Amino acid sequence: MEFTEAYKQTGPCCFSPNFRYVAVANDYRLVIRDTFSFQVVQLFSCLDKISYIEWALDSEYILCGLYKKPMIQAWSLTQPEWTCKIDEGPAGVSYARWSPDSRHILTTSEFQLRLTVWSLLNTACVHVQWPKHGSKGVSFNKDGKFAAICTRRDCKDYVNLLSCQSWEIMGSFAVDTLDLADLEWSPDDSSIVVWDSPLEYKVLIYSPDGRCLFKYQAYECGLGVKTVSWSPCGQFLAIGSYDQMLRVLNHLTWKTFAEFLHLSTVRAPCCAAIFKEVDEPLQLDMSELSLDDNFMPSNYDASEGYISVRYEVMDLPVALPFQKPLVDKPNPKQGVGKLFLLQPNTI
Repeated sequence: MEFTEAYKQTGPCCFSPNFRYVAVANDYRLVIRDTFSFQVVQLFSCLDKISYIEWALDSEYILCGLYKKPMIQAWSLTQPEWTCKIDEGPAGVSYARWSPDSRHILTTSEFQLRLTVWSLLNTACVHVQWPKHGSKGVSFNKDGKFAAICTRRDCKDYVNLLSCQSWEIMGSFAVDTLDLADLEWSPDDSSIVVWDSPLEYKVLIYSPDGRCLFKYQAYECGLGVKTVSWSPCGQFLAIGSYDQMLRVLNHLTWKTFAEFLHLSTVRAPCCAAIFKEVDEPLQLDMSELSLDDNFMPSNYDASEGYISVRYEVMDLPVALPFQKPLVDKPNPKQGVGKLFLLQPNTI
Protein backbone atom coordinates (compact mmCIF):
# COMPACT_ATOMS: atom_id res chain seq x y z
CA MET A 1 0.00 0.00 0.00
CA GLU A 2 1.32 3.42 -0.96
CA PHE A 3 0.59 6.72 0.77
CA THR A 4 0.82 10.30 -0.44
CA GLU A 5 2.21 13.16 1.56
CA ALA A 6 -0.06 14.70 4.16
CA TYR A 7 -2.25 17.55 2.91
CA LYS A 8 -3.52 20.28 5.18
CA GLN A 9 -7.21 19.99 6.05
CA THR A 10 -9.38 21.84 8.57
CA GLY A 11 -12.84 20.91 7.31
CA PRO A 12 -14.73 18.14 5.51
CA CYS A 13 -13.34 16.01 2.71
CA CYS A 14 -15.40 14.36 -0.02
CA PHE A 15 -14.83 12.31 -3.18
CA SER A 16 -16.79 13.14 -6.31
CA PRO A 17 -19.46 10.59 -7.39
CA ASN A 18 -17.31 9.50 -10.34
CA PHE A 19 -14.28 9.21 -7.99
CA ARG A 20 -12.28 11.38 -10.37
CA TYR A 21 -11.74 14.22 -7.86
CA VAL A 22 -11.45 14.76 -4.14
CA ALA A 23 -12.52 18.02 -2.48
CA VAL A 24 -10.76 19.14 0.69
CA ALA A 25 -11.83 22.09 2.85
CA ASN A 26 -9.01 24.17 4.34
CA ASP A 27 -10.55 27.03 6.33
CA TYR A 28 -12.22 29.18 3.64
CA ARG A 29 -10.42 27.49 0.71
CA LEU A 30 -11.83 24.60 -1.29
CA VAL A 31 -9.09 22.51 -2.88
CA ILE A 32 -10.02 20.11 -5.71
CA ARG A 33 -7.41 17.43 -6.45
CA ASP A 34 -7.19 14.78 -9.12
CA THR A 35 -7.42 11.31 -7.54
CA PHE A 36 -4.82 9.84 -9.91
CA SER A 37 -2.06 12.43 -9.73
CA PHE A 38 -3.30 14.31 -6.62
CA GLN A 39 -2.42 17.54 -8.36
CA VAL A 40 -4.58 20.58 -7.61
CA VAL A 41 -7.21 20.92 -10.33
CA GLN A 42 -9.09 23.92 -8.98
CA LEU A 43 -8.80 26.21 -5.98
CA PHE A 44 -11.83 28.20 -4.82
CA SER A 45 -12.00 30.85 -2.10
CA CYS A 46 -15.21 31.06 -0.07
CA LEU A 47 -16.45 33.97 2.01
CA ASP A 48 -16.15 32.12 5.31
CA LYS A 49 -14.96 28.87 6.86
CA ILE A 50 -16.40 25.81 5.10
CA SER A 51 -18.62 23.65 7.31
CA TYR A 52 -20.06 21.27 4.72
CA ILE A 53 -19.41 20.20 1.13
CA GLU A 54 -21.44 18.07 -1.28
CA TRP A 55 -20.87 17.09 -4.88
CA ALA A 56 -23.56 17.14 -7.53
CA LEU A 57 -24.31 13.73 -9.01
CA ASP A 58 -22.71 14.64 -12.34
CA SER A 59 -19.45 15.59 -10.53
CA GLU A 60 -19.43 18.93 -12.31
CA TYR A 61 -20.69 21.18 -9.51
CA ILE A 62 -19.94 21.30 -5.81
CA LEU A 63 -21.58 23.29 -3.01
CA CYS A 64 -20.06 24.59 0.21
CA GLY A 65 -22.09 25.24 3.33
CA LEU A 66 -20.92 28.31 5.22
CA TYR A 67 -23.22 27.75 8.16
CA LYS A 68 -21.61 30.42 10.36
CA LYS A 69 -22.46 33.13 7.82
CA PRO A 70 -24.96 31.50 7.04
CA MET A 71 -24.97 30.98 3.27
CA ILE A 72 -24.25 28.51 0.48
CA GLN A 73 -21.69 28.87 -2.29
CA ALA A 74 -21.55 26.64 -5.36
CA TRP A 75 -18.73 26.20 -7.88
CA SER A 76 -18.24 24.61 -11.28
CA LEU A 77 -15.20 22.57 -12.25
CA THR A 78 -15.67 23.10 -15.97
CA GLN A 79 -16.37 26.85 -15.63
CA PRO A 80 -14.07 28.18 -12.89
CA GLU A 81 -15.31 31.75 -13.37
CA TRP A 82 -18.90 30.68 -12.62
CA THR A 83 -20.09 30.98 -9.03
CA CYS A 84 -23.35 30.91 -7.13
CA LYS A 85 -24.15 32.37 -3.71
CA ILE A 86 -27.35 31.58 -1.80
CA ASP A 87 -28.30 33.74 1.16
CA GLU A 88 -31.64 33.18 2.89
CA GLY A 89 -31.28 36.36 4.93
CA PRO A 90 -32.76 36.31 8.46
CA ALA A 91 -34.19 32.82 7.87
CA GLY A 92 -30.67 31.36 7.71
CA VAL A 93 -29.58 28.03 6.27
CA SER A 94 -29.36 24.86 8.33
CA TYR A 95 -28.75 22.36 5.52
CA ALA A 96 -28.30 22.14 1.75
CA ARG A 97 -28.43 19.28 -0.75
CA TRP A 98 -28.35 18.72 -4.51
CA SER A 99 -31.29 17.52 -6.57
CA PRO A 100 -30.74 14.44 -8.79
CA ASP A 101 -30.47 16.58 -11.95
CA SER A 102 -27.47 18.46 -10.47
CA ARG A 103 -29.00 21.78 -11.50
CA HIS A 104 -31.04 22.60 -8.38
CA ILE A 105 -30.05 23.13 -4.76
CA LEU A 106 -32.45 22.46 -1.90
CA THR A 107 -31.88 24.47 1.28
CA THR A 108 -33.65 24.24 4.62
CA SER A 109 -33.92 27.37 6.75
CA GLU A 110 -33.34 27.58 10.45
CA PHE A 111 -36.14 26.22 12.68
CA GLN A 112 -37.51 24.39 9.58
CA LEU A 113 -39.56 27.39 8.49
CA ARG A 114 -39.31 26.52 4.81
CA LEU A 115 -37.50 24.44 2.23
CA THR A 116 -36.35 26.37 -0.85
CA VAL A 117 -35.47 24.95 -4.26
CA TRP A 118 -32.94 27.14 -6.10
CA SER A 119 -32.39 26.75 -9.83
CA LEU A 120 -28.93 27.14 -11.35
CA LEU A 121 -30.48 27.51 -14.79
CA ASN A 122 -32.34 30.70 -13.92
CA THR A 123 -33.10 32.83 -10.88
CA ALA A 124 -36.36 31.06 -10.03
CA CYS A 125 -36.91 29.56 -6.58
CA VAL A 126 -39.76 27.53 -5.08
CA HIS A 127 -40.71 27.40 -1.39
CA VAL A 128 -42.17 24.48 0.56
CA GLN A 129 -43.53 25.58 3.91
CA TRP A 130 -42.87 23.81 7.21
CA PRO A 131 -40.44 20.99 6.36
CA LYS A 132 -40.28 18.48 9.20
CA HIS A 133 -36.49 18.14 9.38
CA GLY A 134 -33.38 19.99 8.33
CA SER A 135 -31.03 17.28 7.04
CA LYS A 136 -33.60 14.46 6.78
CA GLY A 137 -37.12 14.03 5.49
CA VAL A 138 -36.39 14.36 1.74
CA SER A 139 -36.24 11.40 -0.65
CA PHE A 140 -36.09 11.20 -4.45
CA ASN A 141 -37.40 8.32 -6.51
CA LYS A 142 -35.04 6.24 -8.63
CA ASP A 143 -35.28 8.27 -11.87
CA GLY A 144 -35.20 11.59 -9.99
CA LYS A 145 -38.52 12.83 -11.38
CA PHE A 146 -40.32 13.10 -8.05
CA ALA A 147 -39.41 14.10 -4.52
CA ALA A 148 -41.15 13.17 -1.28
CA ILE A 149 -40.78 15.77 1.47
CA CYS A 150 -41.89 15.46 5.10
CA THR A 151 -43.82 18.46 6.41
CA ARG A 152 -45.75 19.21 9.58
CA ARG A 153 -48.64 21.59 10.05
CA ASP A 154 -51.46 21.81 12.56
CA CYS A 155 -49.67 19.23 14.74
CA LYS A 156 -49.94 16.60 11.98
CA ASP A 157 -47.32 14.96 9.76
CA TYR A 158 -47.70 15.07 5.97
CA VAL A 159 -45.82 13.85 2.90
CA ASN A 160 -45.70 16.25 -0.05
CA LEU A 161 -44.95 14.88 -3.52
CA LEU A 162 -43.19 17.34 -5.84
CA SER A 163 -42.33 17.14 -9.52
CA CYS A 164 -38.59 17.68 -9.97
CA GLN A 165 -39.19 19.35 -13.34
CA SER A 166 -41.58 22.14 -12.34
CA TRP A 167 -41.19 21.72 -8.55
CA GLU A 168 -44.94 21.95 -8.17
CA ILE A 169 -46.74 19.99 -5.46
CA MET A 170 -48.37 17.03 -7.20
CA GLY A 171 -50.07 15.72 -4.08
CA SER A 172 -50.04 15.65 -0.30
CA PHE A 173 -51.30 13.12 2.22
CA ALA A 174 -51.29 12.78 6.01
CA VAL A 175 -49.41 9.92 7.64
CA ASP A 176 -50.35 8.09 10.82
CA THR A 177 -47.31 9.02 12.91
CA LEU A 178 -46.88 10.86 16.17
CA ASP A 179 -43.50 12.34 15.27
CA LEU A 180 -42.32 11.31 11.80
CA ALA A 181 -38.61 10.47 11.80
CA ASP A 182 -37.84 9.98 8.10
CA LEU A 183 -39.03 8.46 4.81
CA GLU A 184 -37.56 6.69 1.78
CA TRP A 185 -38.76 5.75 -1.70
CA SER A 186 -38.59 2.09 -2.63
CA PRO A 187 -36.09 1.26 -5.42
CA ASP A 188 -38.95 0.31 -7.77
CA ASP A 189 -40.84 3.56 -6.98
CA SER A 190 -43.97 1.60 -6.04
CA SER A 191 -44.12 2.66 -2.39
CA ILE A 192 -42.79 5.01 0.26
CA VAL A 193 -41.80 3.85 3.73
CA VAL A 194 -42.13 6.23 6.69
CA TRP A 195 -41.27 5.51 10.30
CA ASP A 196 -42.01 7.15 13.62
CA SER A 197 -39.66 8.53 16.27
CA PRO A 198 -37.86 6.07 18.58
CA LEU A 199 -40.55 6.65 21.22
CA GLU A 200 -43.17 4.88 19.08
CA TYR A 201 -42.40 1.69 17.16
CA LYS A 202 -44.29 2.23 13.91
CA VAL A 203 -43.33 1.59 10.28
CA LEU A 204 -45.86 2.53 7.58
CA ILE A 205 -45.84 1.65 3.88
CA TYR A 206 -47.69 4.11 1.61
CA SER A 207 -48.39 4.12 -2.09
CA PRO A 208 -47.51 7.36 -3.94
CA ASP A 209 -51.22 8.25 -4.05
CA GLY A 210 -51.43 8.20 -0.24
CA ARG A 211 -52.98 4.77 0.43
CA CYS A 212 -51.57 3.00 3.50
CA LEU A 213 -50.47 -0.44 2.28
CA PHE A 214 -49.23 -1.84 5.56
CA LYS A 215 -48.54 -0.89 9.16
CA TYR A 216 -45.82 -2.74 11.06
CA GLN A 217 -45.24 -2.68 14.81
CA ALA A 218 -42.90 -5.27 16.32
CA TYR A 219 -43.47 -4.38 19.97
CA GLU A 220 -44.72 -1.68 22.34
CA CYS A 221 -43.49 0.07 25.49
CA GLY A 222 -39.87 0.52 24.46
CA LEU A 223 -37.53 2.43 22.17
CA GLY A 224 -38.46 1.49 18.61
CA VAL A 225 -37.03 1.96 15.14
CA LYS A 226 -33.46 3.20 14.75
CA THR A 227 -32.79 2.72 11.03
CA VAL A 228 -34.62 1.52 7.91
CA SER A 229 -33.20 0.47 4.55
CA TRP A 230 -34.50 -1.04 1.30
CA SER A 231 -32.68 -3.82 -0.49
CA PRO A 232 -31.28 -2.71 -3.91
CA CYS A 233 -33.88 -4.85 -5.71
CA GLY A 234 -36.74 -3.44 -3.61
CA GLN A 235 -37.99 -6.87 -2.58
CA PHE A 236 -37.02 -6.57 1.07
CA LEU A 237 -37.22 -3.88 3.73
CA ALA A 238 -34.81 -4.12 6.67
CA ILE A 239 -35.67 -2.50 10.01
CA GLY A 240 -33.08 -2.06 12.74
CA SER A 241 -34.40 -1.48 16.25
CA TYR A 242 -33.16 -0.52 19.69
CA ASP A 243 -33.85 -4.06 20.95
CA GLN A 244 -30.75 -5.34 19.06
CA MET A 245 -32.95 -7.00 16.43
CA LEU A 246 -32.88 -6.72 12.65
CA ARG A 247 -36.19 -7.59 10.99
CA VAL A 248 -36.63 -8.08 7.25
CA LEU A 249 -40.05 -7.65 5.59
CA ASN A 250 -41.14 -9.12 2.25
CA HIS A 251 -42.49 -6.54 -0.22
CA LEU A 252 -45.30 -8.81 -1.44
CA THR A 253 -47.06 -9.59 1.85
CA TRP A 254 -45.17 -7.14 4.11
CA LYS A 255 -44.78 -9.96 6.60
CA THR A 256 -41.60 -10.68 8.55
CA PHE A 257 -39.28 -12.67 6.29
CA ALA A 258 -36.34 -13.05 8.69
CA GLU A 259 -35.11 -11.89 12.07
CA PHE A 260 -31.51 -11.49 13.19
CA LEU A 261 -30.28 -10.76 16.71
CA HIS A 262 -27.13 -8.74 17.39
CA LEU A 263 -25.56 -10.94 20.06
CA SER A 264 -22.97 -9.73 22.53
CA THR A 265 -21.30 -13.16 22.50
CA VAL A 266 -20.66 -15.36 19.44
CA ARG A 267 -20.80 -19.04 20.31
CA ALA A 268 -20.28 -22.28 18.42
CA PRO A 269 -21.64 -23.72 16.22
CA CYS A 270 -21.33 -20.66 14.04
CA CYS A 271 -20.21 -20.15 10.44
CA ALA A 272 -18.82 -16.66 11.17
CA ALA A 273 -15.06 -16.16 11.20
CA ILE A 274 -13.89 -13.51 13.67
CA PHE A 275 -10.53 -11.86 13.00
CA LYS A 276 -8.49 -9.92 15.52
CA GLU A 277 -5.94 -7.32 14.42
CA VAL A 278 -2.57 -7.81 16.08
CA ASP A 279 0.29 -5.31 16.00
CA GLU A 280 3.82 -6.56 16.43
CA PRO A 281 7.23 -4.91 15.99
CA LEU A 282 8.88 -5.56 12.64
CA GLN A 283 12.56 -6.43 12.79
CA LEU A 284 14.49 -4.62 10.05
CA ASP A 285 18.16 -4.16 9.39
CA MET A 286 18.37 -0.34 9.11
CA SER A 287 21.86 -0.54 7.63
CA GLU A 288 20.43 -2.13 4.50
CA LEU A 289 17.80 0.57 4.02
CA SER A 290 18.44 3.73 2.05
CA LEU A 291 15.57 6.15 2.62
CA ASP A 292 15.12 9.72 1.55
CA ASP A 293 15.10 12.23 4.40
CA ASN A 294 11.60 13.40 3.45
CA PHE A 295 10.20 9.86 3.37
CA MET A 296 8.57 8.37 6.43
CA PRO A 297 6.82 4.99 6.05
CA SER A 298 3.23 4.81 7.24
CA ASN A 299 3.92 1.79 9.46
CA TYR A 300 6.53 3.61 11.55
CA ASP A 301 5.85 4.39 15.21
CA ALA A 302 8.20 6.71 17.08
CA SER A 303 8.05 4.65 20.32
CA GLU A 304 8.03 1.12 18.88
CA GLY A 305 9.73 1.51 15.51
CA TYR A 306 8.30 -0.32 12.52
CA ILE A 307 4.96 -2.04 13.09
CA SER A 308 3.68 -5.13 11.29
CA VAL A 309 -0.05 -5.87 11.28
CA ARG A 310 -1.50 -9.34 11.01
CA TYR A 311 -4.89 -10.91 11.64
CA GLU A 312 -5.62 -13.93 13.79
CA VAL A 313 -8.75 -16.08 13.66
CA MET A 314 -10.20 -16.18 17.14
CA ASP A 315 -11.63 -19.27 18.76
CA LEU A 316 -15.27 -19.30 19.78
CA PRO A 317 -16.90 -18.22 21.99
CA VAL A 318 -15.95 -14.56 21.59
CA ALA A 319 -17.40 -11.73 23.67
CA LEU A 320 -17.89 -8.61 21.56
CA PRO A 321 -17.12 -5.19 23.10
CA PHE A 322 -20.23 -3.87 24.80
CA GLN A 323 -20.90 -0.77 26.85
CA LYS A 324 -24.10 -0.42 28.79
CA PRO A 325 -25.81 2.88 27.85
CA LEU A 326 -26.54 5.48 30.48
CA VAL A 327 -30.21 5.56 31.46
CA ASP A 328 -30.21 9.30 32.21
CA LYS A 329 -29.04 10.41 28.72
CA PRO A 330 -30.98 10.52 25.43
CA ASN A 331 -30.13 8.64 22.22
CA PRO A 332 -28.55 5.57 23.85
CA LYS A 333 -25.80 3.86 21.87
CA GLN A 334 -27.50 0.52 21.45
CA GLY A 335 -29.42 -1.35 18.81
CA VAL A 336 -28.89 -1.62 15.05
CA GLY A 337 -27.64 1.77 13.86
CA LYS A 338 -26.52 1.08 10.27
CA LEU A 339 -27.71 -1.25 7.52
CA PHE A 340 -25.97 -2.19 4.26
CA LEU A 341 -28.02 -4.44 2.01
CA LEU A 342 -26.14 -5.90 -0.95
CA GLN A 343 -27.46 -6.81 -4.37
CA PRO A 344 -27.74 -10.62 -4.77
CA ASN A 345 -24.73 -12.36 -6.34
CA THR A 346 -22.39 -9.48 -5.45
CA ILE A 347 -20.24 -11.59 -3.14
